Amino acid sequence: MLTNNIGHHFIIHQAMIPRNLKPFPYVCGSRMLSGYKPKRNVKDSYKILELEEGCSLDDIRNSYRSLAKKYHPDSGSATADSEAFMKVEEAYRVVLSDVATKKKSNENNEEEEDQFKPKAPQHRHYLSFEGVGFGTPSQREKQYMQFRVDRATEQVLEYRKQRLESQYAGTDLMKAKDVRESKKVKITQAVERLVEDLIQESMAKGDFDNLSGKGKPLQKFSDCPHIDPMTHNLNRILIDNGYQPEWILLQKEIRETIERLRKNIVASRSQLGGPMTPYRQKQWNRICEQFIEDIRKLNKRIDNFNLVVPILSRQMVHFSADKEIVRAQKSYEALMENREASNSDTKEKEEENVKRFGWKSSLFKWLNLTLK
Repeated sequence: MLTNNIGHHFIIHQAMIPRNLKPFPYVCGSRMLSGYKPKRNVKDSYKILELEEGCSLDDIRNSYRSLAKKYHPDSGSATADSEAFMKVEEAYRVVLSDVATKKKSNENNEEEEDQFKPKAPQHRHYLSFEGVGFGTPSQREKQYMQFRVDRATEQVLEYRKQRLESQYAGTDLMKAKDVRESKKVKITQAVERLVEDLIQESMAKGDFDNLSGKGKPLQKFSDCPHIDPMTHNLNRILIDNGYQPEWILLQKEIRETIERLRKNIVASRSQLGGPMTPYRQKQWNRICEQFIEDIRKLNKRIDNFNLVVPILSRQMVHFSADKEIVRAQKSYEALMENREASNSDTKEKEEENVKRFGWKSSLFKWLNLTLK
């Protein structure tokens, strides 16, 4: 099928070509007839395809496709050129034939090398001896016995080598362990000497003269028989001298702080009294805001305490400011009820006393007036 200048396609049948004419090259779209024989140089063909000799078949195909898209007359691109496309296709055929020729020559060389390689006799496939040796079966048996001896010798030497390496590695580990232990002993001895020197220096200065219980015997046993006496005495000495774990001090501080805050807010509410006027309500709101801020700081301390406490069951939860304010309000109301009850009791007692001793009190009053 050919294309004319106008763009119409027409078909040339094989019967339309005279028999005495030889095949000649012509372009049909993007294909060439098989009768065309390339005459271009191989190096020039590689240059046209923008390749180097020795490249792979995939590289050749990819380069040909990209150039065909670039120069094909039917592509509709600005770089379309039929002559350039013919050169590209000719170079592509030359490069393909060159690659095929090189591949066939390599295969022939490999076949020739295989012909000169020694081949094992066929009878070895039907005998034992692990395929070792050559010649008659008796000769091969002797060779196999020697092979086994050599292999056993190599295995013994390899085992001895591994054993010696493991022994040397073990000795190196022991040496490293001894070095670490010696360093640990030296550090311990240095710390003990430093502590002893500090104790002697403090004794010379008289720092231990004001200790409570100086010259008195230690209490050997505690109330609990299951506690080690030495551990109990050491802990008691540390506690008596102010040495306590950090989490115990934090726990004590948190409990004291929450008790103090509770007492302060109840006292502030008692001072305001009742009923709540707008001015007193503003004061109470300021007191509540300050109380909420103090609870927030206390909860931060609780977070720090939970990080250092060694026992999970000893951890504490946050305090709620709203619940504490409601609790303070209830405490104030209960306090007011107790005061009213006590005041009513005192009034009733006074009335009873007046009823019982009314004439005596009037007599005392008359005597006081007359003496004046």
